[in-house]
Amino acid sequence: MPAPLKKQLATSLQNGFVLKRSVFQPCLELYPMKEWDLMMQKINKLNRFVKKNNDFIRRFTAGVKMVEIDALGRLLVPKDLVAFASITKEVVFSSAVNIVEIWDKDLYEKSISGEDLDFADLAEEVMGNINDDDDGIS
Repeated sequence: MPAPLKKQLATSLQNGFVLKRSVFQPCLELYPMKEWDLMMQKINKLNRFVKKNNDFIRRFTAGVKMVEIDALGRLLVPKDLVAFASITKEVVFSSAVNIVEIWDKDLYEKSISGEDLDFADLAEEVMGNINDDDDGIS
């Protein structure tokens, strides 16, 4: 793990992390335990007697692993998760607000290249109607 990222995660190191498959991308998601607990609080509110909810929970938690970052900053990624994310040689750690995405470098570069997406349109659609602060930014 890159030293600057490890430093940012310092307060989470002793509590451990959860590593899981991403829902939308061919990458892995590293949740600090505090963030995972918040996510599980939301998941636990779903009615398990609704089939879609039960199917979602099963798929969302498939391959979940409890992991730790050792003193040297290493993170052991289980082979099944390496295979899911198609990680070959080079890895990218990408901050995604409250979690860290772990990508195969080539797949990450392809995902952000924007060939299949107009980012300006996406930004306007996702953020264009949010203005809950007085700063005029968002």
